[in-house]
Amino acid sequence: MTRCAGPANLLQKLSGFALFFFAILAALVSAPRLRAQLKPLATIDLDCRAFAVSSDGLTACAVFHQLGFKKTTIERDNIWTVSSDGKKRKEIVDGQRLVQTEIPFSFKIRRIAFSPSGDQLTVQMNIAELTDPQGSIQESKLVDLMTVQGKEIPVEGTKTSVIEDAVQATWLADDETVVYLLPSDESDLLYQIGLTHPHHGKGGPIFPGHLFTAVAWDAARNSAVAIEHDNAFDEPAKLVRLDLIHQTDTPLADLPAYLGQLSLSPTGDKVAYFVDGETLEIRSLDHPQAAVTVHCAYGTFAWGAEENRLLLKRGVEKDSNDLVWLSIPDGNLAPILHDLIFGSFAVSPDAHLIAVAEPGSNHVEIYPLR
Repeated sequence: MTRCAGPANLLQKLSGFALFFFAILAALVSAPRLRAQLKPLATIDLDCRAFAVSSDGLTACAVFHQLGFKKTTIERDNIWTVSSDGKKRKEIVDGQRLVQTEIPFSFKIRRIAFSPSGDQLTVQMNIAELTDPQGSIQESKLVDLMTVQGKEIPVEGTKTSVIEDAVQATWLADDETVVYLLPSDESDLLYQIGLTHPHHGKGGPIFPGHLFTAVAWDAARNSAVAIEHDNAFDEPAKLVRLDLIHQTDTPLADLPAYLGQLSLSPTGDKVAYFVDGETLEIRSLDHPQAAVTVHCAYGTFAWGAEENRLLLKRGVEKDSNDLVWLSIPDGNLAPILHDLIFGSFAVSPDAHLIAVAEPGSNHVEIYPLR
């Protein structure tokens, strides 16, 4: 039997259709508004595998690039720079021309860092070189030194602008000195610190007898904070302050536990790190014995300008996730950029700009960090 809808039922149905219609209309109207709120200062629509932002708003981006070379495929990444307003965009390094060789030679750019002045770069690369016709490959790491115009800065007494075996390099405040980490013979988990004055010649390790698991550079003040370990890991880890010019090592505190992600605040007054997978610890360098503990999921983080909160991407560093502000000390979370998912991010040294990479495409967008 078919029943006809009465006036009340008909009114209910019409009301339901009206609500559905207005919901769709509201979504269509709000979508452009949401996009307008998310409008970036600049967009780099390239496949960026590593990037950094300077305090004056210049973003340097390592762009994935493959090419054919003698019947094989090699990778030689390019480097682009883009101003924060997007008006100045320039390819400063053509990877194909950077290394001239007769044998297959690949390099992948893993890390880019600006000098405190914003005028120079350190470019960390993974190298793969074919050593014989049987296909044997020799792998290594190095750091290339260059200006933001892409001009390589040679190391006096050598024929190159590179520091071999180095990682996590940075220029100091004088634009004349480079510090970096070198592998240790004692353990794959320990590093030495090296220093080079390119215009004076090849340098080498400093702080003899000291080994570190992590170092956070304070390049603008020619210093660093580090986690120091003995070579057998028998003693507790130590939080130490390093004067990189005078090469002095000052103990700050013994650490019962340390997991990773050592980071200095923009003023260089505070340090933060994870002690385990769900606990972040913050210490003031003026009173290092007292620690503030914040409970949160492990992830990659950077300091905010006010230093009362941290920007956190939860999960493994290579995994995509949203970005949240983590307040100190209460641990409250507040999403930014409307809960969108990003593959990686970088914050300028003054914590006023953020660059984020879209998952999949690795296109980079620059926003003011508020």
